[in-house]
Amino acid sequence: MATVCHRLEPYSSAIPVTQPRVVIVGAGHAGGTAAALLRQFGHEGPITLLGEEPLPPYQRPPLSKAWLKGEAGAEDLFLKGDGFYTQHGIDLRLSTRVEAIDRSGSAVVLEGGERLPYERLILAAGARPRRLPLPGAELEGVLELRNAADAERLKSALGPGRRLAVIGGGYIGLEVAASARALGAEVVVLEREHRLLPRVAGQDLSGFFCAYHGARGVDCRMGAAVAALERSGGAIAAVRLSNGSSIDCDLALVGVGAQPNLELAQAAGLDCADGVIVDIEARTSDPAIYAIGDVTWRPLPLYDRMFRLESVPNALEQARQAAASICGRPAPVPEVPWFWSDQYDLKLQIAGLSFDPDRIVIRGDVSSARFATFHLKDRRVLCVEAVNAPAEFMGGRLLIGRRAEVDPERLADSAVSMKEVAA
Repeated sequence: MATVCHRLEPYSSAIPVTQPRVVIVGAGHAGGTAAALLRQFGHEGPITLLGEEPLPPYQRPPLSKAWLKGEAGAEDLFLKGDGFYTQHGIDLRLSTRVEAIDRSGSAVVLEGGERLPYERLILAAGARPRRLPLPGAELEGVLELRNAADAERLKSALGPGRRLAVIGGGYIGLEVAASARALGAEVVVLEREHRLLPRVAGQDLSGFFCAYHGARGVDCRMGAAVAALERSGGAIAAVRLSNGSSIDCDLALVGVGAQPNLELAQAAGLDCADGVIVDIEARTSDPAIYAIGDVTWRPLPLYDRMFRLESVPNALEQARQAAASICGRPAPVPEVPWFWSDQYDLKLQIAGLSFDPDRIVIRGDVSSARFATFHLKDRRVLCVEAVNAPAEFMGGRLLIGRRAEVDPERLADSAVSMKEVAA
């Protein structure tokens, strides 16, 4: 039977607890949002939010942009202001590591042995950067970017004349490259595949970003497989490629993707694939345990498949799914996945996912950096990649959600408004 939640404003611990005790493992964007939504949806039971970092839940996307350039500090990134968690009866425990999940005893075991009982558990364990299994990967000056501590190390190392090698031409690597150029650093981007953004963007968009970065002094090298990181003393001095050439650098950022933190879920016997397998309510194979955010292998109803997404919108959507289920509310309507990236004066907005398109339509003027690339299959929009084109992003997102057929010729004609295309 579903738990019925009543609106509670403000939270009062004096009210008898008749609703499930919720423990949330992971105090990132997903976990922090889930805790807040539980209270917003009226959950009156105890909520404990456990985070390994010393900071309360914060936004990660600015780490590669505003934070690096000194335009934002820690408090600018926090999801909630001072006192929010105390005021809403959320037991926020920072610098706290969970060692295990005891499903038979309905408890999580913390480092040091303390046990926290739960009636509903939400796993928001996130993901971590993939490591390079290469000689020299442990050298000083070899950096990654996933959290605020990583961003601070990178920020302190960058500056005028510093030589940065970015290993991996994905969004994180390109955002850092743009920020590093703004700080006066010399940058080379090394991508193993034959174009930038090979796994996350279409070929036309990849070519555009390569040219845009090149025009701003970034040396983008494709087909550049890294063989080793070379040292001078205990610090990195160069990146050696598989063809034998070397690129001198003062520091290297490794941005070759992320892997979900599955260890807790796997040790607890939860069903996993490339992520913890969940249903449309974010519930795992154990009905008392939910999983949300980067760690999940989740249904995508619009595409009739399972997939793992790494994005803030995905974290927010699954936080809503889990909170709604725990509170006995109707499941939220499935959303169109979307993403964004800010580089230089470019705002890239992507809606949908490009699974096996049969036609590509470009709308707008690529040379003016104001255009959109639409990926179609059977005359339906699967994905739109919009550069400084908010109307195309919003219109494309609407078309994806409706699974509406479109006329490709009208879609390509900028004289026809997106509203008319979607009509």
